Amino acid sequence: MEVRPLHPVFAAELIGADLTNAPDSALVDLVEQAMAQYGVLAIRGAEITDEQQKAFSRAFGPLEIPSRAKDAAPRPQGRRVITPGIFYAGNLDHNGEIIPYGDDAAKLAKGAERFHTDSSFHLMPTKWSLLHGVETPPPSAGGDTWFTDARAAYDDLPQAMKDRIEGLIGVHDFWEGRRRAGLQGEITPQEKRIIPFPEVEHPLVRSVNGSGPNGRKCLYVGGHCIGIKGWGEAEGRELVEELYAHATQEKYIYRHQWKRWDLVIWDNRCTMHAATPLLSDAYRRDMRRTTINESGPETSALEWMIRQGLIAA
Repeated sequence: MEVRPLHPVFAAELIGADLTNAPDSALVDLVEQAMAQYGVLAIRGAEITDEQQKAFSRAFGPLEIPSRAKDAAPRPQGRRVITPGIFYAGNLDHNGEIIPYGDDAAKLAKGAERFHTDSSFHLMPTKWSLLHGVETPPPSAGGDTWFTDARAAYDDLPQAMKDRIEGLIGVHDFWEGRRRAGLQGEITPQEKRIIPFPEVEHPLVRSVNGSGPNGRKCLYVGGHCIGIKGWGEAEGRELVEELYAHATQEKYIYRHQWKRWDLVIWDNRCTMHAATPLLSDAYRRDMRRTTINESGPETSALEWMIRQGLIAA
């Protein structure tokens, strides 16, 4: 197995790994080391099943299960097989048919086109996401994923800004973040019951991977971060947007052009990512994501927050 850099600042690809078998200690150690250094790791040609993806993911932490409120409307029952523990993205409906890009059913996906970090809108100890390209369009059709390194972005801040933001707490909100990202139309009560999370707080500057050589500080902002705790709305938004603009400069961005069976892993604690739209309805896009936590039970964020007493059952 070999790890090759893909970008001058971060991101790499892993060559020679077989994910069809249960991961052994050599593979687990190599992936952990590569992720600590590069933050994003692409594995090409990972022709694996959903269950194999989950087994590989569990070698690095417990799964975050998709959340759904008990009183939310039932999911449509269609011909598509939905695997428990998998988050689905792409442009396919419950029958496996293409959803037109401008359709109401696709409007939530617009929020993913702004740089964000998965799971920052709740309080479980998120670690990585692993996205699998089961069906992908040709690169010329769009649908790339862009990643940015929030560690390098923090390193390059002027010392005066580092001093200014040290100790500040960011406020994260799923629905307000989606609205600011261009979500069109009114957010319905039914939609809010599907993802019923309140505002949560995270440090604006955080460290990952301990205190060793890879224990670098990073900015924790993105599409779900809407302000600063204790600050006025306008003032907090201005600082968040200033840091967001800094962290999403060209020099920090790696663009991943998908090929079928790619598996891309990213660290939610120190990178952000953004989807680019697939504007043509001529191609199918079936992307399947597992997300893992640093520790804790294998559960949904909603159930975890209920058990912690953070939201009502």
